[in-house]
Amino acid sequence: QVQLAESGGGSVQAGGSLRLSCAASGYTASTDCMGWFRQAPGKKREAVALIYILGSSTYYADSVKGRFTISQDNAKNTLYLQMNGLQPEDTAMYYCAAKTFRGGSCSPQTEFGYWGQGTQVNVSS
Repeated sequence: QVQLAESGGGSVQAGGSLRLSCAASGYTASTDCMGWFRQAPGKKREAVALIYILGSSTYYADSVKGRFTISQDNAKNTLYLQMNGLQPEDTAMYYCAAKTFRGGSCSPQTEFGYWGQGTQVNVSS
């Protein structure tokens, strides 16, 4: 089992920045792919950024490329999402997720079995 706890959400004005953190605990050696997802009211959950934690490959949704950066601190078992140039359309609940096994792909189509409780991000215009 892997437990995930997000922090760092909040309210900012358009153009502002936030950094989300996801502290992982438990059997973290069981996963090789982690990422950030978001869900806005009335919309489907979408993958924002993913990272293959045994290497350096990443995925970003087109809507956040050039503005968001996913990173990891293996010593702290922590995943980050640096969000710059925030826009009102970035308003959503942001979730940290981890794949439940090693091997296979690390993509938006991957099944993620571990989820955090989420942290809310509000961006005003």
